[in-house]
Amino acid sequence: MKVDDVAAVVRVHLASFLGFFLSFLGPRFLSLFYSGICFAPEGIGFVYLNNAGVPAGFVAGTSNPGGFYSRLLKRDWLKFALASIVPVLKKPSVIGRVARAVYHPADNPIGDDVAGLFSLGVLPELQGTSAGKKLVRAFLDEAKKKGCTKVFLTTDRDNNGAVNSFYAKLGFSLERQDVTPEGRRMNEYWISLSGEVL
Repeated sequence: MKVDDVAAVVRVHLASFLGFFLSFLGPRFLSLFYSGICFAPEGIGFVYLNNAGVPAGFVAGTSNPGGFYSRLLKRDWLKFALASIVPVLKKPSVIGRVARAVYHPADNPIGDDVAGLFSLGVLPELQGTSAGKKLVRAFLDEAKKKGCTKVFLTTDRDNNGAVNSFYAKLGFSLERQDVTPEGRRMNEYWISLSGEVL
């Protein structure tokens, strides 16, 4: 993933995550987030091009995910704060969630041997083409090249059977379940990179 891809990645994100909170924060917030991954030395991102050569799928995350958000915010805190103003004005009750989205939970795993897969999205046209699997494979390969020995991700537990099954089939193991302050039930998956990736 390159900075030039970010606009297309944001479009794919918005189409893939209808009704999700990061989508509610809007294109400006998402552009800052994905640009931050592109610029960060620990960033890991890939796009999947459709037949027209346009990104129609993506995967994004970082190595050492526990430190990523603090470094990103240290550099761009004002831009993130400004990008959050319109969503908060539209729905003032979300200010607590916005603060958590901007400052992100500090309990992400820390360490150069860990990578976090934060986001994976593909357009409907790519459903059933193995695009998602290829993107995850590219992410795991790159994480391994960066010296990571394991990768984690979180996804919704409820009404999300296809996604949970997808990660299980790729070799991810369900390690923990949690509930967000908003009552969203989450699954945390891990995979070891010690052997052959996928």
